[in-house]
Amino acid sequence: MNAESIRTAAVIGAGTMGHGVAQVLAMAGITTRLFDIDEAGVQRGLANVAGNLDKGVARGKLTEEDAAASKARLSGTTEMAEAIAGVDVVIEAVPEIMALKKTIFAQLGEALGPDVLLATNTSSLPIAEIASAAKHPERVTGMHFFNPVHIMKLVEVVKTPLSSKDAIATSMDLARRFGKDPILVKDSPGFASSRLGLVIGLEAMRMLEGGVASAEDIDKAMVLGYGFPMGPLRLTDLVGLDVRLSIAEYLSGEIGAHFTPPQILRDMVARGELGKKSGKGFYDWSE
Repeated sequence: MNAESIRTAAVIGAGTMGHGVAQVLAMAGITTRLFDIDEAGVQRGLANVAGNLDKGVARGKLTEEDAAASKARLSGTTEMAEAIAGVDVVIEAVPEIMALKKTIFAQLGEALGPDVLLATNTSSLPIAEIASAAKHPERVTGMHFFNPVHIMKLVEVVKTPLSSKDAIATSMDLARRFGKDPILVKDSPGFASSRLGLVIGLEAMRMLEGGVASAEDIDKAMVLGYGFPMGPLRLTDLVGLDVRLSIAEYLSGEIGAHFTPPQILRDMVARGELGKKSGKGFYDWSE
């Protein structure tokens, strides 16, 4: 197992994170298959990648040739067997539902040899439990990417007590091959980034709920006062309010009450105000 020898990859899940992971794989010269159970989801994911690449060309970040080559390396399918045939690595990026992830890793473990690296993009669920569903759990790591994947530099590589040194090293080197700057963290609730980022995000929601300031001004406080590239409420809109609610509920049970979701978050998710993907969250994304 070696990051430089990886030639073919599969990404399971074509949503917000999955299509971004597929994009950086393709841009790194790796033939990539994007899988989803829904054909419309696959096509939406491929279209999002194409749109990102076209924007890169328009902004002078990519040549037309590089963008075309990346598009040519990427394909989509709704057939799992087709997606994972002959791959060197699989990165799973489905919703944060433990039973779903374990079902997928059980399938991958049965279908793929022990030298195929398996990684999950979960932002908070225990990697060891996910890995336990797969044959040869020593080849399973966490690779937690950040949205938007093609821009954000950080990847958290998460090791379990069973993760082999080879799997960890390959995951770190693969992240570097994407042009990312990985950090290595232990498999613990929320890892490093989710714990830190969520505490700030939840407190920003409580401030908004209490009328301390507007969403725009709370975000501006962190951008101008602390040098954040983006405010915590705008970031929540990009991540998805439903995703953040799920993580907060999990971490409040695992770590403590300071991760208890505020009522404003519960109410907004109940109304379907999930952030950018729904057109409305703490900001209006409909235009």
